[in-house]
Amino acid sequence: MSTTQSDRLRGLVEPLVAAKGLDLEEIETSRAGRRGLLRIVVDSDEGVELDACAELSRAISEKLDETDAMGEGEYVLEVSSPGADRPLTEHRHYVRATGRLTKLQLVEGGDLVTRILAVDEDGIDTEVPGVKGRKPTARRVEFAEIAKARVEIEFNRKDKKEEEA
Repeated sequence: MSTTQSDRLRGLVEPLVAAKGLDLEEIETSRAGRRGLLRIVVDSDEGVELDACAELSRAISEKLDETDAMGEGEYVLEVSSPGADRPLTEHRHYVRATGRLTKLQLVEGGDLVTRILAVDEDGIDTEVPGVKGRKPTARRVEFAEIAKARVEIEFNRKDKKEEEA
């Protein structure tokens, strides 16, 4: 996608996304045979429900039909939330991942699997799970130390409602 098309699409889509109280995370275009594919990823602090994606998809579709931002050919529009194991690239991603288990690739080398406890402007306070009966340990990780970060999927994780019960 050319920068001009990307900027134009972002300019058209971002106000619609913001009007729904969501953050625009990603815009991606590609080809699927003769059709174009426009994938838009949105998120919020509370997550994104399917109904919100459907409403936003209709609004974006109407806006795109009014313009030639996608050209003359056919295209498929996908509006979704990020996957459960999406990379953490923005400060708000770390805030939203508070309480979640994450895998950090450190700049100095090596990986760290840890649970995010708190986030501030400079880094994250985490808890490294104990291994073989050992107690978890606290660890501070500055953002400058993190090369890549991704939420780890936990199948046996208790949600907040279960913990409060």
